[in-house]
Amino acid sequence: MYFRGMNGTAVSFAQVARWFHALSDETRVRIVDLLASGEQCVCELQDAVGAAQSRLSFHLRVLKDAGLVSDRRQGRWNYYSLRPEVLEEMAAYLLERRPDDAAWSASGREVADDGRCCA
Repeated sequence: MYFRGMNGTAVSFAQVARWFHALSDETRVRIVDLLASGEQCVCELQDAVGAAQSRLSFHLRVLKDAGLVSDRRQGRWNYYSLRPEVLEEMAAYLLERRPDDAAWSASGREVADDGRCCA
């Protein structure tokens, strides 16, 4: 199954699940927050997150595999940055699923007399 992204490309629901799985961990959310201010060296991330290098590498791999971050090597250091186009796709996915005010206040379902949702 697919949904149409902002630029009209098809994005699979499996990819959407990878995005949100990558953000289901507090450390990875912290990494995304740190990268929001711009590209950072892995050593800077390690200091800020307070994680061992192997643990940080695991979290960065999850974010990279989900497409949320990119990396580049310069000398012996790796630098990581957010991929804004992917964040925009995530935002578009959520905005497209936001119920309008009428749907939010009244789902249109009638509740059965005995409290069940279906008669």
